[in-house]
Order: sequence, then C-alpha cells, then structure tokens
Amino acid sequence: MNYEISGKLIFKEETQHISDRFQKREFVIEVENEKNPQWNDFVKVQLIQDRCDLLENISLDEHIKVYFNIRGRKWENKGQVSYFTNLEGWRIEKLGAQAPAGMPVPEYRVEDIPPVPEADDLPF
Repeated sequence: MNYEISGKLIFKEETQHISDRFQKREFVIEVENEKNPQWNDFVKVQLIQDRCDLLENISLDEHIKVYFNIRGRKWENKGQVSYFTNLEGWRIEKLGAQAPAGMPVPEYRVEDIPPVPEADDLPF
C-alpha cells in the first residue's frame, strides 16, 4: 500500500552503510496539528538503497511531501520474537513556499496561453 504525508524536514541522518549490499538513511518530518501546534507529530521515515539520495537536495526546515510504504518485519533472537514497523520512503517532493501575505498574485494575459494543437499535429 502507498501512503503520503506532508511536513517540515527537521532532522536527517547521513547514509548508514550496514553492509556492502545494504544502506539506509533516516529522517524526521514535523507534521503540524492544525488544532493545537503543541501536539505536532514527529514522523521518522527510512530510505533504503539508492533511495538514500532523495534527501541530497533537501534542506532542513523545507516543507516536503513524502510517499512511503509501510513495512513490517518479524525478528527472532534467542527464542524471543519481536515485531517492528518501518515507513519506507520511495519518493520526496518539495512543496512550494507560500507567498508572504500582501504579495500580489501575478496577472496572466490571454496571449500567455499556448494555442490548442490542431488535430493533425499529433506526433503519432
């Protein structure tokens, strides 16, 4: 199943090379509680393998949307069984910064709209 969540990037780790065939990187986003900011959520997400590079062009305090899957694992050690869950990110988008209050919205002219292509202009 695919999920998405939006928030502000507040922490990112460096990539951890667990073995020669596995690497991971974790980060935390703050998800604002609109009713009471005192109760904001702090969500940790994990990136693995080549997805670790998704954070390279994202700075702390940037607002992002993270697409992720939920992964659950069973782990046994010395007769003890444990279960754990990870949010495994697979795509990150930067969210556009909101314009400051009072900033005018740009006006568009009819001339700015591209012409509708003709039916026989299709490339196939």
